[in-house]
Amino acid sequence: MGGITLPQSEVLRVIGVHKRYGPVTAVDGIDLTIEPGGIFGLLGPNGAGKTTTLEMIEGLRRPDKGQIRYGEWDLLHSPKVARERFGVQLQTSAFFELLKVDETIDLFSSFYRRTLPREQLVERFELQEKRSAYVQNLSGGQRQRLAVAVALVNDPEVVFLDEPTAGLDPQARRNVWDAVRKLREEGRTVVLTTHYMDEAQTLCDHLAVMDHGRILDEGSPQELIQRHRPGALIELDPSVPLTDDVEIPAVDRVERDATATSLVTQRLDEALAGLAAWAHGHGVPLTGLRTRTATLEDVFLQLTGRSLRD
Repeated sequence: MGGITLPQSEVLRVIGVHKRYGPVTAVDGIDLTIEPGGIFGLLGPNGAGKTTTLEMIEGLRRPDKGQIRYGEWDLLHSPKVARERFGVQLQTSAFFELLKVDETIDLFSSFYRRTLPREQLVERFELQEKRSAYVQNLSGGQRQRLAVAVALVNDPEVVFLDEPTAGLDPQARRNVWDAVRKLREEGRTVVLTTHYMDEAQTLCDHLAVMDHGRILDEGSPQELIQRHRPGALIELDPSVPLTDDVEIPAVDRVERDATATSLVTQRLDEALAGLAAWAHGHGVPLTGLRTRTATLEDVFLQLTGRSLRD
């Protein structure tokens, strides 16, 4: 979309926000600062409070306590600012199944004073061949591309995407990723939620890891990995008899789960040599040996003590 000029000065701030549903605390006093012009991710399992947080920022739910500010505006007292400047793709898009793609875009455009031309949106999200198709006949990936297109009808400064690739096949996910990257290239601020590790690590400039309604830590993907899981891992089949009293040079600690025994090290070559020497001396085959650097999933496990739940 050519000719887009978007401001780069407005910072989105979430300050001490709480939200409860009866006895359940969905969001427990979180603080976030979202800088303009990048992709900000809320990463966490289902039920972490990500969607509730987005809905409060978007103005769809009112927090029980706290502030939400966009530049000079208090969005709790100026909800019109959010409607005019934000674009929203909900986790479940409730389209009219018997409207066509063109008609759907036109319908949502009618809600705003400032809009982007339908032709730009159809071309941008590669919906040309489906513009006369009924929504009920679209594939999952096509529906998601339509959902993001609809989120852009008002030419927003900030675009919110709630689990934008949930349930999509790998090719459809990659297509949505490309669309998200283009939003950043245009200068828009993108705020997305996800529980997919590869999605967060690939797309996001900055991440906040969330669980049980709280922010556990935040930073760039690489900053989070370096802070919580620096170095490398040597993984072995869990059947390899590495007991806790085995000492191997350069191994900081040994971690175990049902799928692997992992040796954490800052000096991979030295640790591999020490492991090989121990295995040779004890006649132990190193079955399933593999090495890798840490990932965001390792970070999440480090922070929460469990892997992500679907």
